[in-house]
Amino acid sequence: MALLQDKDFGTPPSASDKMVTLEIDGFTATVPEGTSVMRAAASIGIDIPKLCATDSLEPFGSCRLCVVQVEGGRGLPASCTTPVFEGMKVVTQNDRLAQVRRGIMELYISDHPLDCLTCSANGNCELQDMAGVVGLREVRYGYEGANHFDAKKDLSNPYFQFEPSKCIVCSRCVRACEQTQGTFALTIDGRGFESKISPGQNQAFMDSECVSCGACVQACPTATLIEKSVVEKGQADHSIITTCAYCGVGCSFKAEMKGSEVVRMVPDKNGQANHGHSCVKGRFAFGYATHPDRITSPMIRKSIHDPWQKVSWDEAINYAASEFKRIQAKYGKDSVGGLTSSRCTNEEAYLVQKLVRAAFGNNNVDTCARVCHSPTGYGLKQTLGESAGTQTFDSVMKSDVIMVIGANPTDGHPVFGSLMKKRVRQGAKLIVVDPRDIDLVRSPHIKADYHLKLKPGTNVAVVNALAHVIVTEGLVDEDFVNTRCEVESFNKWKDFVAQERNSPEAMESITGVPAQTLREAARLYASGGNAAIYYGLGVTEHSQGSTTVIGIANLAMATGNIGREGVGVNPLRGQNNVQGSCDMGSFPHELPGYRHVSDSTVRAQFEAAWNARLDPEPGLRIPNMFAAALEGSFKGLYCEGEDIAQSDPDTQHVFAALEAMECVVVQDLFLNETAKFAHVFLPGASFLEKSGTFTNAERRISPVRRVMPPLAGYEDWQVTQMLANALGYPMNYSHASEILDEIASLVPTFSKVSFKRLDEVGSLQWPCNEEAPNGTPTMHVDHFVRGKGRFMLTEYVPTEERTSGKFPLILTTGRILSQYNVGAQTRRTANTAWHSEDRLEIHPHDAENRGIEDGDWVGIKSRQGETVLRAVVSERMQPGVVYTTFHFPESGANVITTDNSDWATNCPEYKVTAVQVTKVNAPSEWQRRFRRFTEEQLSYLEKATAG
Repeated sequence: MALLQDKDFGTPPSASDKMVTLEIDGFTATVPEGTSVMRAAASIGIDIPKLCATDSLEPFGSCRLCVVQVEGGRGLPASCTTPVFEGMKVVTQNDRLAQVRRGIMELYISDHPLDCLTCSANGNCELQDMAGVVGLREVRYGYEGANHFDAKKDLSNPYFQFEPSKCIVCSRCVRACEQTQGTFALTIDGRGFESKISPGQNQAFMDSECVSCGACVQACPTATLIEKSVVEKGQADHSIITTCAYCGVGCSFKAEMKGSEVVRMVPDKNGQANHGHSCVKGRFAFGYATHPDRITSPMIRKSIHDPWQKVSWDEAINYAASEFKRIQAKYGKDSVGGLTSSRCTNEEAYLVQKLVRAAFGNNNVDTCARVCHSPTGYGLKQTLGESAGTQTFDSVMKSDVIMVIGANPTDGHPVFGSLMKKRVRQGAKLIVVDPRDIDLVRSPHIKADYHLKLKPGTNVAVVNALAHVIVTEGLVDEDFVNTRCEVESFNKWKDFVAQERNSPEAMESITGVPAQTLREAARLYASGGNAAIYYGLGVTEHSQGSTTVIGIANLAMATGNIGREGVGVNPLRGQNNVQGSCDMGSFPHELPGYRHVSDSTVRAQFEAAWNARLDPEPGLRIPNMFAAALEGSFKGLYCEGEDIAQSDPDTQHVFAALEAMECVVVQDLFLNETAKFAHVFLPGASFLEKSGTFTNAERRISPVRRVMPPLAGYEDWQVTQMLANALGYPMNYSHASEILDEIASLVPTFSKVSFKRLDEVGSLQWPCNEEAPNGTPTMHVDHFVRGKGRFMLTEYVPTEERTSGKFPLILTTGRILSQYNVGAQTRRTANTAWHSEDRLEIHPHDAENRGIEDGDWVGIKSRQGETVLRAVVSERMQPGVVYTTFHFPESGANVITTDNSDWATNCPEYKVTAVQVTKVNAPSEWQRRFRRFTEEQLSYLEKATAG
């Protein structure tokens, strides 16, 4: 457990290497040059009173409570804005200072409600604390004068309230919105006594640009901005540090608790991925963990058209095991398999793949990382030698040029998006490669220098054209290439990209990007200083996803932008443990640590540790499982924490495959779309109910700590262990830490990782081994993992999915800030206040041609199927391209996506689907069937829960 309050040093630390020695109240302090007097004093245990200052924000000097005396100086300077100097002598407390501070506090309190005993911030209020610190005992200014006590409370935000009558106008919330979040949604309106905090232009919070990241709430020293959960439940009595279970940023949070009840989630200022920042999901959307929809009792049934029966854990586990044994006896050992999830911990993923390999006796294990970032694993492994990103998130603060390809960080990875925007505001140049006008193209105080608005499906053509400019204009870092890379492979690549057919001019008609714009962007990337590439699913979810990843690695190597801070190749992982699920051997061809199952030496190591014979042949990928199910040879599936019925492409094909199976075992929190096809339901545990680790997009392994008992009685790894034992394969772990110890003994990059070590240092970035016991923030520093960097040819091959007269538009998909992946978690929170349905964005030109107006219902028809969504007419789109999200199952976004996939990894091509859009007034036939099926399945669940 952790203390509720971390020490606040008042101002951020100085980065200077030069040290300065000064005297504070007779004590000596030695601190970096540039340190404030306030921070220097705090470093030796002397806390100067403050209200407007906090160490997460730049000093402001408005409250004047922190004044000090400096020998030889004039007046009483604010200690937060006064830097130290050699030989300085400071007095922080005497009668004169005490009198000034009490006078200041009197002024604050004269316009502040004295309802401390009933105030929701009582016990955790800096204003209250400072009144005590300065010794305020009376207020000479009466309350009969002008005040702000009647200011109206703003309750519009579902998660926090704004009570302006308690505001002291310290501006901490305004500065947090600017400096930390970068949204600039808050201002100080008016002057003097009329000054007040204003969201937008005197709007309610929900009507302003506020993105509900919580930075303002975190910064507020009073009850002016406070979580509604604290108002309702009171102040917490203890806190436990854990890791967010949403996106791949991996933010560290303090779960503030009353007993076993979560009062609020507060971003941990010592979190090495987020440094005390958060987004609306991690900060506020944790209520799903105790939602009434949670299923906490195991259930079984013979057919998906039978009602569920609530049973004991033993009965459910034994039934599942007997069914898997029956199926294997009848259809063969390869007739069953398992799926791990990127939402589960490393330890849970490891146990599931171990169960499949050691208990089922095959390699039929796959993961949802297949459908998002498997091309990253393949492409980076082939070129650089390791299947992961190269940098820390903080590395972006040393970038001079940032290229974002097929990613939308402000929506998908908002905490990192804020950090990136901060660096752009400081002067870094920005190149955005995206078919859509995402927020990074233009938003408050930032603007992309170049927006390469390509046509969906032409990533490889754009990357080749960028490479063409770099090669033909002499922008290659020859020293880096000759020293660090395979020169023969480079020469072949150089000759290939130099061909005229790869020039920006030749590619312009294919990509839609003006040749001159592309040339200028290429020159900037190659010659603008430290240049970093960040990419997302807009790169990987294509038929040439692996090719584009290879092309990105080629660009970085050719320009020498790898192996130091501020550069690199950085995949932005969509879910909290995409990296970890891959690391843990969740693919059918790889054992943990990315070792191929055919490697007899590696296999022997695992066989000895697991006491089991392992199959040397790769197993079935998810698409192969579906095909085999429809063909009749794949009959049983153990699915932990994954919802393939909603997340995988060509939904009707997935439904048919699941319905063809004889035993589908789903382990999850809710009756998700896949669970509607299940025969056994094993209740899962939320991240708040388990111990383990997640690995984020920067290879950072962070602890997940149990803060409340599992509602169903078991953590997920325990359920997998019970199933393995029932299958006749013994597992006998007593805690998740023992699983991590086994992982460390078998996976070289994890060899120095343990729960104990994580408790000591907070988090570690792999490789963490004998060579790097403290982890590896930056990869490929002196040499590539594979030795020499390998250039590979990246021939542009157009997708098989083409537009036509019947299907003239291209549909592409993505995420939105308030919702997460399949929405099973966020749809069960107040985040639906921002996004309650998936909608189709369409350009005004395309809308006008079809008689579509904003808000109309439209049918989206592809070669695969048809669905109906509400239209949003938006100039964010380019003509000929439409866009939607996939967070709501009834939307059926994947009913229309194709079964095309990446040539190397089978990652689906979600980003390119030819469609037609027409105005309609009724749901699609699929949606009607879906609703009937869902109602049927929910009725079966209701009968079980009622019983």
